[in-house]
Parts: sequence; structure tokens; C-alpha cells
Amino acid sequence: MDLNHQYAQHQRALMGANGAANDDDRLAELVKASHIAGRISEFQHGLGAAAACAWSKAQFANPAALTTGLEATH
Repeated sequence: MDLNHQYAQHQRALMGANGAANDDDRLAELVKASHIAGRISEFQHGLGAAAACAWSKAQFANPAALTTGLEATH
């Protein structure tokens, strides 16, 4: 996994949420960011990386967004 690429995708999703035109677009970007954070977390946990805890927390930062049924594009 290219972590730099994943971190950049995560940052773009968060910036997209910040600049979203409406609540639906904002929510979709937040869900996308959460999915990316989950992939990063899984990868880091697999390596035993100490930073994995931060990404695990980020994945669940907005649990309401995860229960909407929206599917993020990867």
C-alpha cells in the first residue's frame, strides 16, 4: 500500500467535505474519508505500527456518517 497516496486521498476527502456545496455532498466526502482511514488503519495494524491507533480513532470519528447507507467511491 502506498501510504502517501492514501494520506493524500484522505486529506482531499476532508477538504472536499469542508468545501461541499450541501449536506449530502459533505456527508459523502466524510464517508469516503472514513473508508480511507479504515484502510490505513488495517494496513498499519497489520504492520504493528504505533500510528495505527490514531487512524482507528479517525475511522470512528463520525459514526453517524457510517450508518447512512451511503457508499463512498474509492
